[in-house]
Amino acid sequence: MFLEELCNASGPVSHEDEVRNLIKEEIKTYVDEITVDRMGNIIAHKKGNGKKVMIDAHMDEVAFIITAINEDGTMKFEPMGGINSKVIPSKVVLIGKNRIPGVIGLKPIHLQSGEERKNSITYDKCCLDIGSKSKEETKKYVKLGDYAVFDTEYSEFGKGLVKAKALDDRAGCAVLIEVLKGKYDCDLYAAFNVMEEIGDRGAYVSAFQIQPDIGIAIEGTICADMPGIPGHLRATEVGKGPAISIMDRTSIFNEKVTNAIIETAESNAIPYQRRRAIAGGNDAGAIHTSGNGAKVATISVPCRYIHSSVSVASLSDFKNTVKLLEAYLLSLK
Repeated sequence: MFLEELCNASGPVSHEDEVRNLIKEEIKTYVDEITVDRMGNIIAHKKGNGKKVMIDAHMDEVAFIITAINEDGTMKFEPMGGINSKVIPSKVVLIGKNRIPGVIGLKPIHLQSGEERKNSITYDKCCLDIGSKSKEETKKYVKLGDYAVFDTEYSEFGKGLVKAKALDDRAGCAVLIEVLKGKYDCDLYAAFNVMEEIGDRGAYVSAFQIQPDIGIAIEGTICADMPGIPGHLRATEVGKGPAISIMDRTSIFNEKVTNAIIETAESNAIPYQRRRAIAGGNDAGAIHTSGNGAKVATISVPCRYIHSSVSVASLSDFKNTVKLLEAYLLSLK
C-alpha cells in the first residue's frame, strides 16, 4: 500500500522534497488543482459549492541535524523535532541525500561510572559514527547542516499491525490521499504541510491562504497501551479505532464539529475512541488562529512509540480513519 512508500521516504523537517514528490504524483488525477507554496506545502483543491473545508496532514518527520565534525571523524548532532535523547543510542540512521549509513554511539555501560549510569542520556554525550577515521575523511561525505533520519523499513507484523518510522504523520498523509479519491459537496482543500514538528510553521501559511470554515487535522498520535501503564494514562489504544481529540497544548477543539464527527462514527458503525490526554499539539493549533480563524477538530491514528526509530499502528485504525473522514465530509451538504 502507498503508506509503505510514504514511510520509507525521507522527509525531515524542511527537507520534505521526497515525500512531496510522491504525494503530488499520487493525487494529481483526484483533484482539480495542485499548488506548492513558498514554504513547500502542497495545497490540493477539489472544487465544491458547500463549506470550505481544510483537511490537513504534515509531511515532515522528526530527524537530526549535523552541527559539528569531530577530529576523530565522528559528528555532533541535535534533534529536529522532539526526539527524547533516551531513545537514540545505537540507532542506525541515514545521512543526507546520499543516505550515508551511520550509527549513534554512546560510551558502553561497562565504562560508565555509577553516576553516569544514573543520569539521563544527553545529546552531548552521544556521537554519530559513519566509520570514518578522521575529520577530513568525514567531510568528503557529510557537511554541517546535513540531516539524518532513522533507517527503518516499513513492514507488517502480528495481526494487522505495521511498524515503521514516521507514522507521525505519514499515516495522516496516506489518509488524506485515500479521502481525495471520493466526491463531496463541500469545497475541499487538502493541505500536506511542512515543518509541523518544529511548531506547525507550514500550516500557518497554508491556512492563511485557504481561509477555511472548518479545519480537520489528521495525525499519528501518542499511544501508551502497554504493561504497567494505568488506564487513565493510556491516551489512545491501538486497534480501537480513530481517536477524536478533546483538546491539546495548542487547541480546544470545536464542540459542534467534534460532536458531528462522533455522530457520524456512530451512525455509520465506525469504531472510534476519545483521545484521553491533552499533551502535544498539531497543525490544528495553526489553522484555528490564522486569518479569520476556523472551527477545528483532530482525528488521529494511534501510534505506539511515537517520535522514535520505529512506531507501531493498526491497519484497521488507518482504514477506519479513512472511512470516518469520508463519511463526515459527505455529511456536509
